[in-house]
Amino acid sequence: MERSDLELVLAVRDHGSLAAAALSLDIAPPAVTKRLAALEASLGQKLFQRTTRRVSPTAEGETVCDRAIVLLQGFRDLEAELQERQKEPTGKIRLAATFGFGRLWLGPALARFQERYPKLEVQLQLTEQLPDLAAEGFDGAVWLWSLRGSQAAQWVSRRLARNQRVLVASPAYLKAHGEPLDVQALQQHACLIARENSNAAGQPFNVWQLKREKDKRDTERSEARVRVNGPLTSNSGELVRDWCLDGRGIMLRSLWDIAPQLASGELVRVLPSWSMPDADIHWLAPYRADAPRRIRLLIDFLLSQFTGEPWKVNRPSASAGRRALPGSHPAPSAPSRSRSRS
Repeated sequence: MERSDLELVLAVRDHGSLAAAALSLDIAPPAVTKRLAALEASLGQKLFQRTTRRVSPTAEGETVCDRAIVLLQGFRDLEAELQERQKEPTGKIRLAATFGFGRLWLGPALARFQERYPKLEVQLQLTEQLPDLAAEGFDGAVWLWSLRGSQAAQWVSRRLARNQRVLVASPAYLKAHGEPLDVQALQQHACLIARENSNAAGQPFNVWQLKREKDKRDTERSEARVRVNGPLTSNSGELVRDWCLDGRGIMLRSLWDIAPQLASGELVRVLPSWSMPDADIHWLAPYRADAPRRIRLLIDFLLSQFTGEPWKVNRPSASAGRRALPGSHPAPSAPSRSRSRS
């Protein structure tokens, strides 16, 4: 059975006569009669009952027609996909992202993506509040937490990269104040608190929910919730990072934001086995049954850029001071942040 046979039986069923089917297929009526008879003979089944008024499918004919619909749609989908691959993607992509990650990592990646596909227009809106993507016309967002509640049922989420929020301080602060020996000791230190709007958990900003890496033989507790305090807080994560670099206290910050400073030794890990969970980088988007090719290309590109966690380097611990660990990698190729020393 060939594709033209499937189109023939559907045309006959849909139009109810051989003459009308011939007209819709732009072939002569005798050719329809001959081809249908040959098809029935090859299948050994009568597909249509013929009367002087109407041609109607038999039970076997209905089965063939139902399968023909699926098979023909498969042909059309395959052709459309192959044609789409031959065409250079065009159109507009509208995205949202947080200020920090959007400026430091996503922005440069999008510039490389647009250079690869020059007929695409990419619009990136940086914000600290996740928009209603569908209502505000966004194709998607790159965000620092996964979906929860009702959004999880309405949107699509895909992890682009793993990430941790880690405790860090400058060597100068640790030299002056000492290193905390355990999580609860953080309460006796000056902790720098970032009151950013992207906190998805809904807990107070000065409550740090931490998790400890452990092996199978480890029996100590692996989670801790500690309320921290300090004289300096801000809604700007970059400002909090600068305070930390200046030796003002201990900070909880994403690895992607401080990788260059960790690699150089300007910052060092504090309690390096502890970190805050659920800081991964995610692609979020309104649910669509069939995303446009330009969106699929973008997601694949972002995965290629971030899955390897380009911000992850060998980091010196607090006890190592400014000395890099043996085998440390050079600082990642993220844009450097100059810091005023006036």
